[in-house]
Amino acid sequence: MAEGMRVIVGVSGSLSSLAALHRAVDEARRRDALLVPVLAWTPVGGEVAYRRSPCPPLLREWENAACKRLDTAFAQAFGGYPEGMRIHGRVVRGDAGQALVHFADRPDDLLVVGTGRRGRLRRLFHGAVSRYCLAHAKCSVLAVPPSELLDTLERALRVGDPMTMLARAGQATAAR
Repeated sequence: MAEGMRVIVGVSGSLSSLAALHRAVDEARRRDALLVPVLAWTPVGGEVAYRRSPCPPLLREWENAACKRLDTAFAQAFGGYPEGMRIHGRVVRGDAGQALVHFADRPDDLLVVGTGRRGRLRRLFHGAVSRYCLAHAKCSVLAVPPSELLDTLERALRVGDPMTMLARAGQATAAR
């Protein structure tokens, strides 16, 4: 890979990772940098369970599904891969935090991660990837907080009525 500035971004397909992907694309364009979206995956049930009962054909299916998730993330965020950019996507088997820190190994890299959900209980169980990256990265880390709209949309998707929730969010925003 050619030398130069890189923007590495963690992609999982979650709404917070899509927000991070948007920010990473903006940063890569602004800096004329290579965009390196990284999607890390582990076998269903974890590595320990897979080692107990390895199944190479199933492993290939999981890897193919991870590749499709990366493509889907770009489709959801932008309608496809943005044109006019240098992009080198990576799909790796392993822990997301460790994979991101591994790829963002140069001092002039920028690592972009979504920070996940708000709230004490949610922070306890989520956000481990962003915390790991902030603690271990050898480059600058840009932690992208979830927007209020993403929180509203995520809540709406959980309760099953996204249009009503988005309408309420729009009314609340207009009232401010």
